[in-house]
Order: sequence, then C-alpha cells, then structure tokens
Amino acid sequence: MLKIKDLESGYEKLQVLKEINLEIKPNEIVAIIGPNGSGKSTVLKCIMGLLKTWKGNISFNNKNITNKRPDEIVKLGISYVPQGRLVFQTMTVLENLEMGAYLIKDKLIIKNRLEKVFEMFPILKERQTQLASFLSGGQQQMLSIARALMLQPELILLDEPSLGLSPKLMTEIFKKIKEINKEETTIILVEQ
Repeated sequence: MLKIKDLESGYEKLQVLKEINLEIKPNEIVAIIGPNGSGKSTVLKCIMGLLKTWKGNISFNNKNITNKRPDEIVKLGISYVPQGRLVFQTMTVLENLEMGAYLIKDKLIIKNRLEKVFEMFPILKERQTQLASFLSGGQQQMLSIARALMLQPELILLDEPSLGLSPKLMTEIFKKIKEINKEETTIILVEQ
C-alpha cells in the first residue's frame, strides 16, 4: 500500500532522514519508534507532502506521491493526525468533525460518517455543541482522530497520539486505534 524508497529529507540545510526504506501492507498497524529528534515525525510530514523530499520515492497504491501537495494526498486516501492534539479551539466539536469532511459534498454521507465516529467516540456526541477548547486533553486527541476518520481514509498517520495523556486515557486511545484498524484502515503510528 505504501512504499518508501531511499527517502532523504530535512529542514533547510539540516538533513534528518537518510536512505529511509519502509513498506506498509494493507490493514497493518506499523509503529515507527525512536527518541525525540530521530526523524519519526519528519517521515510522516514527507508522506503528507508537508515537507519536501530531497531524494527518494514515496508511493501509495502504486501511485508516486513524492512531493505532491497535501490536498492531493488527502484525496488519495491518507489522513494525518499531527502530534499535540491540534483541534480548532474556537469551533465546536461538531464543526471540527465537519471540517474533517470538507471534501465530501453529499450531506447524507457526512451524516452517516458523523454517526460512525460518534459511535466510536460517544463522549464527542455528548459534547458536540461544546467548544473544542473546553475538552480535556484525551477528548481533544479523540476529536483529532475522529476528524481524520471523517474522510474514511485507507491509511491514517498518527503522530504520538499518547503524548501527554494519562495511562488510562492512553489505554483507551490505543483500544480505539485497534478498532479503527479492524475497520480495514491501515495505520502508521509514531511513538517514543
């Protein structure tokens, strides 16, 4: 499904990635593990087109996506949940989820997908009219993941979803990740 060959990249003149090779098969959960500064998030940013690839090739479902724009990559079926629970703080939970479905024009499809994410994350249904800034850290992480699921991606990239969470919430998030994978969504998970 996803193949990375001899990937090299970095920030300005600082090379972070050198000859990275990775192959992901459909329906796998693959973890990229390492200490801070080792390039884990940089790999995800290259996949998403948020950071230029200096050398190498990235393909998704046999299509070359190297240095494509993020919007093109999202349309192909890849969603990204960046680290740090980035939600739209001044928007409601429901508005955040609707932003995740921005490519979908059919209101019935959006309604069905909302029902599906509310089933997976019931607390978000309870809090759908609440501003995202009033959610706990764990609830914001759930919202970030649910927003990424609104497009029903084939591949979801999760950048340190457990960052700053209590052990109880971390366990709950990882249970949800397994549930997402059972729905035939391939997952790349970055963790320390």
